[in-house]
Formats: sequence, C-alpha cells, structure tokens
Amino acid sequence: MSVSLTFPDGSVRSFDAGTTGLAVAESISKSLAKKAVAVAIDGTVRDLSDPVVEGKIEIITRTDPRALELIRHDAAHVMAEAVQELWPGTQVTIGPVIENGFYYDFAKNEPFTPDDLPKIEAKMKEIIGRNKPFTKQIWSRDKAKQVFADKGEGFKVELVDAIPEDQDLKIYYQGDWFDLCRGPHMASTGQVGTAFKLMKVAGAYWRGDSNNPMLSRIYGTAWATQEELDQYLHILAEAEKRDHRKLGREMDLFHFQEEGPGVVFWHGKGWRMFQTLTAYMRRRLANTYQEVNAPQVLDSSLWETSGHWGWYQENMFAVKSAYAFTHPDDKEADNRVFALKPMNCPGHVQIFKHGLRSYREMPVRLAEFGLVHRYEASGALHGLMRVRGFTQDDAHVFCTEEQMAAECLRINDLILSVYEDFGFHEVVVKLSTRPEKRVGSDALWDRAESVMMDVLKTIEAQSGGRIKTGILPGEGAFYGPKFEYTLKDAIGREWQCGTTQVDFNLPERFGAFYIDDKSEKVQPVMIHRAICGSMERFLGILIENFAGHMPLWFAPLQVVVATITSEADDYGREVAEALRDAGLVVEEDFRNEKINYKVREHSVTKVPVIIVCGKKEAEERSVNIRRLGSQAQTSMSLADAIASLGEEATPPDVRRRQAQRKAAAE
Repeated sequence: MSVSLTFPDGSVRSFDAGTTGLAVAESISKSLAKKAVAVAIDGTVRDLSDPVVEGKIEIITRTDPRALELIRHDAAHVMAEAVQELWPGTQVTIGPVIENGFYYDFAKNEPFTPDDLPKIEAKMKEIIGRNKPFTKQIWSRDKAKQVFADKGEGFKVELVDAIPEDQDLKIYYQGDWFDLCRGPHMASTGQVGTAFKLMKVAGAYWRGDSNNPMLSRIYGTAWATQEELDQYLHILAEAEKRDHRKLGREMDLFHFQEEGPGVVFWHGKGWRMFQTLTAYMRRRLANTYQEVNAPQVLDSSLWETSGHWGWYQENMFAVKSAYAFTHPDDKEADNRVFALKPMNCPGHVQIFKHGLRSYREMPVRLAEFGLVHRYEASGALHGLMRVRGFTQDDAHVFCTEEQMAAECLRINDLILSVYEDFGFHEVVVKLSTRPEKRVGSDALWDRAESVMMDVLKTIEAQSGGRIKTGILPGEGAFYGPKFEYTLKDAIGREWQCGTTQVDFNLPERFGAFYIDDKSEKVQPVMIHRAICGSMERFLGILIENFAGHMPLWFAPLQVVVATITSEADDYGREVAEALRDAGLVVEEDFRNEKINYKVREHSVTKVPVIIVCGKKEAEERSVNIRRLGSQAQTSMSLADAIASLGEEATPPDVRRRQAQRKAAAE
C-alpha cells in the first residue's frame, strides 16, 4: 500500500505506508530534515516520527510560526523534568501552553519561591544541552495507572481516568524522563533552544476547584530566538512602567477599595480627564446625533423581551426595593424584580418607539454616555480595564436597509478620526460573522453579512491599505454581525475598542417600526455603535499608551507655575492668571523649596509644563519653560508663551474647525 501526499508547490508524491514525516523530509533534502521539528497534514500538526497519512503535507521548521507552540510545550516538559531532578518526590500535574508562554503545576510540600527560578532555568539549559530525543509510546490505561501510582504520581493517575476511552493514551519520553501528554512534540529537547525565561510562581488549586489541594505553579515564556525573547521582556518592562494603576496613584487620578469592588473612585484630576474625554466625544457627535439618557433601573420584563434576561442574566445586577425585602408579608409592597442596565440599547429602542416615526426622519441617531453595570468575577477585575460599573459612549442608529451601508461607513470614518486624534494610527478592522448560537433567520444574516462585507472592502480601499482588515468567523453577537476595531499602542500591544453591530433582532422583539413612503409599517435596522467602548477602559489605555505623559490638551493639570524666590511670587500669580484666562488648567507652587525639588516633584505627577519664574523673568516679563521628560529649558516672553501654550492646549477637533473656518473665510 502507498500514501499519496500533496506538497505546498502542488506536486504529488507517493510513499510507502508507514513512512514517517522525518523520512519524507529526508527524501526532499538532508538539510530540511535537520531543520524539521514537525509536520502538518491537512493543517493538523503531528510528530515527525508519526507515519504520514494521505493529504496535504507541510514540513514545519523551527522558524515556522506554528513551531512556537511546540517550543513552549516542550519547554514546559523540560521544566517539569528539571524540577523533579532538583526536588525528587515532587509531583507534576498539568502543564499547558498559554498566550506568550506556558506553565506547569506541581504538588510540592514547600511551594516554590522566586529564588528557585534561576536554579530551575540552569537545570533546564543542562537538559536542553543533552539534546535527548522525544519518543512516543502508547500505553494501556492499566499500565499507565500502575506506573504512575508506583511513582507516587496520584494526580497523573486521576488524569488517566479523565482521558476518554476512545483516545490513545500517549506517553512521551525525553531520555529517561517521561510524562503523560497528548502531543505533539519536536524531535528533541535541544530544539527548545535557550530563548526562554521563568517569570513567576503562584498558587493554583488542582483543576481550579478550591475544594482541591493547592498546587505550586511556575509560569515561563519561550520564543524561537533570543531577539524575540528580549523584545517580549522589553515590552513587559515597559508595560510595568506604564501600568495605569501605578500611574493613577502617582498622578492622583483615581483609586479602588474593597467597599466598592469594580467601581472607580475618581479624584479631582482623574474626573477632569474623564470630563475632557466626554466633552471631546460630545463635540464629535454634535449636529449628527441626539444625545439622550435612558433610566438606570428597569423592570426585568423589559430585559426578558430584549433577550438579555435569558442570554446575559448571570452578568446582570438584579434588585428589589429594600421595603420588599424587609416586609415580605406586605401585599402592597412592590415585589417586582428590576435590573441595573448592563447596556443602553433597550432603553434607546423605547425612545425611538415613543411617537410615530416617518421614513423622512431616518436615520435616527441616538447617543448616550450611559453608566452601565455588569457583574465580573472578582478575580477578573483589573483597574480601569475591567470594572463592574462603567460609562459607555454608546449610540444606536435606526435606519432603513438601504441606508445601512452608508451609516456603517459614516461610523467607520468617525471611529478612525477619533483614534487618529489620540495618536493611534495603526488600526485593524475585522468583521465578526454569525455565531453558532444566534437569533434571526439565515436570510437576515445573509443580507447583513453581505452588506458588511462590502463595507469592509470599501474601508480597506478608501484607506489605501493603511487600515488592515480581516474576518473573525463565528465571533458575531447573537443578534447580528459586527465590526471590531483594534488599535495598537506605543509599545505594540493591541486593544479591541470600537464596535459597529448590525441588529435586526431587537427592533423586531420590541415591535419598533417606521412608516414608509407607502404608509406601511416597516421594521428598521438597528446599528449599535461604540468608539471608546468603556470610557474608563479607554482612559486606562490612554494613560498606558502615553505613559502618563498626556498631550497638553488632554492633561488633567496642564501647567504648574513655580517661583525661584518669593520676590517673584507676585509675577508668578500674574503669569498663572494670564494662562487661566487663556483656558489652561494651572496650579501655583510658591513654596519655600529649591526649584529643582519642585521640578522633580511635579515631574513625578506627570505635569506636562512647568513654568519657572525668578527675579530675572519678573523684570523681563518672560518665563522659563521646562517640559516633562526633557532637561532643556526654553525662555520666551510671557505673551509668546501664552499664545504657544494656548494653541497647544486646543483640542485637535477644535483646531480643525478653526482651520476650516479660516480657510472658508479666505
């Protein structure tokens, strides 16, 4: 018998049944066989030692992106061997690949400490240097359970029992050490390389259940090259410096506390920044959207109609009146169940429905900076990035089917323009298509996806290729397809923020309609739109993107006027007042401290501009300007400083309008 294989260049060759992937690679060239770490047949990655089966074959080398998961998987096994060599009697449990790395959970009498990591790394490099081959054996369940029981590996015995009966039980050896694993693996431990680092230790319950024993977990990262590892570690170091929670404390913006888990306590400067963002977004919507406000608390029946009670109830906060709880026998008490709104859309449908709508009004665009509440597990909460109470810059467009494409493009232009104003130039737009669990007919989904696919092509074409696009199959909302906007920050991290979601479902559920030109009732298309998404999260992203060095127009405190000597205090007050008159946010620092001390202190709180005034500046009516992050000093007249800083502090959208008016006047 023979096996027919199709190669990437389209050629087809036959091999004897039982021929391994390694033998196929050797038949092409000895050098390819040396570089090979695995094969892929019809896209499924397999061990080089496996007999090939008929299909499309690819030889995977270590530089192939698909090899990265193998490198990390093998690194986890090498780490487990290293731990057991260093601490005999330690039990290994589960060690999966995760984003950017891997971890392994161990049962050890004394948990690991960070001081153990260098010792484990050194032992791992020793094992990698031995370059032992990975070999696979298929064991019976009885044999596996007996062997692991004899070794005192009780957790492995439990894992054997969890493997379905119709699956082979695979044991992978690396030299004499072995582990239970579904595979695949590379050819040998030497192919792991040395571009790895153990990152941290943590506790973890066996199988994530707090009723089970606590295990000791070691996290690691592994890459194909040292350069990639160095780049990753650099990004981590930068991310730590830019952590919005750390900067939020330094800049005195906000805090969190146990009595309000997942909700933000905004301080004066932080709230000023929040309001600056809201004011900017409000200006961008002026003359295009009607700003509305729907109730915070609504009867659960409305959420049942919308479908959220069935689809989303576990993420909602439900409430009753306190009186109903304290007087359960009072028949006059209002025992209805209400919900804090997790989103604004049902409320906006009610506003659209209030009164008769004509096709001449369409599209109707309703926007709201709506405070919403969603239950997040306490372990998932993360500063401003993951909260339970947040403000959505939400909008809903009610339009005809014929208007849908144009509205999606209008929304796209607005989203990209906003991101550009905040310095985000690299944006990816992806279309998420129908999920397995969904509402609505296939015909509706076909129409919606067809329109949005055309819009996606237009977005890419209009951007001249600057905006990258893609498809996310099955990732749409349960009620319709959506665009997801992902932006890249200053250190290369990606953040999914904006969305545009087409919805035929909600208007139907609530019986929303407009009167067309034939005097007939027609159901509108509803487009859900968010740009920042969560305003709190977007602020967190901005803080980290700029590392707290906010653009002058967006900084919560723009200028500090500091004096060198008390003789300059009166002039300092005049300077501060003149800057305030020009619209800047200014504080004065006339304390009896050395000027270098003042500059250092305000630099820690990320004040963008420090104006220094001494006796000389008072006499000359000038100022000395120091910028955050720069040692340079610029001297200029007070009038020039006011003009320059006033222009710099003008928001980009206002500056654009001013330029347009000037151009029109000329």
